[in-house]
Amino acid sequence: MDIDRRALLAGGAVLGAALAFPKIAKAQPEPPGTQPSRYPDDAWEVLDPRFSKYMIGNTPLQRQWSGAFWAEGPAWNGVGRYAVFSDIPNNRQMRWDEVTGTVTPLRHASNYSNGNTFDFEGRQISCEHSTARVVRYGRQGPAEVLAETFEGKQLNAPNDAVVHPDDGGIIFTDPGYGSHWYYEGNVRELELPTSIYHIDASGGAVTRLTDEIFKPNGLCFSPDYRTLYVADSAATHHPEPSRIIAWTVEDNGRRLTGRREFATLENGFHDGLRADVDGNVWAATGFAGEGQDGVHVYAPDGTKIGQIKTPEGCANLAFVGEHRNRLLLTASQSIYTIYTAAQGAHIA
Repeated sequence: MDIDRRALLAGGAVLGAALAFPKIAKAQPEPPGTQPSRYPDDAWEVLDPRFSKYMIGNTPLQRQWSGAFWAEGPAWNGVGRYAVFSDIPNNRQMRWDEVTGTVTPLRHASNYSNGNTFDFEGRQISCEHSTARVVRYGRQGPAEVLAETFEGKQLNAPNDAVVHPDDGGIIFTDPGYGSHWYYEGNVRELELPTSIYHIDASGGAVTRLTDEIFKPNGLCFSPDYRTLYVADSAATHHPEPSRIIAWTVEDNGRRLTGRREFATLENGFHDGLRADVDGNVWAATGFAGEGQDGVHVYAPDGTKIGQIKTPEGCANLAFVGEHRNRLLLTASQSIYTIYTAAQGAHIA
């Protein structure tokens, strides 16, 4: 067969162009979090003029990663510039790197850990579900057990923890969620009332602070450490609405007095809590439905002043970054970030 030389050369030129520019032939999908958003992002909702000062009109809510079954317990490490968080059902701790934006495994077989924080020496503290322990990872790596029993009985399943700066004492909640199903720990009868406890930093003694709460969940201090806020996710197991309860902190957290209801949620429940430097409480919210899941923000007087809405139910949150002005949200299967004009009150 006689092939026209000019046709052959033309065909070769087309093939060469295709090989030189292969990306033209097939569009590449955008990674999570890169889809553009019209400003101001629909995630923001101002309910009270006081919230307007914390809203940034030209910043997006970005999904940084997806792949968890139930993401929880974020804590910020300022030295390493990373946040640790738990993927409870997958029994692992993950690490989000602020510099690269990547998420990588930090610990496998984490004993179905939930809440995490860092003490003022930079050591990671984790609440474990399957072992019903509070542990601390020191400089050498192996976990040191800080609490696993009270009055000779096994703890329920520690959930979240905070550290007092004056003496390093730790306050943790023990609602028992990791004992209700194998999906997030083990199945066992609770031996103790659902309670809030204190671990003495010097001697390690564990003291019950209160059991006047149905399901003590996330917790945070006010900026001056004089108030402790605790999310009571009662609605998961009781015919009660979910609330945020506040106590006055006495003796560096060894005693709680003046119990009072700070806020009540009609649908869903609050989980993780964080305070900003102005004393507002930022509450992760899930199972409340579209337009309500995300973060609810309360002024110091308990008025809900604004929301940040997320596509998935939000379990927990942390202020991250050099200025602690960026929220990292653990939301069901994903983690999200959004910059704010607020600043987190505490380091972890």
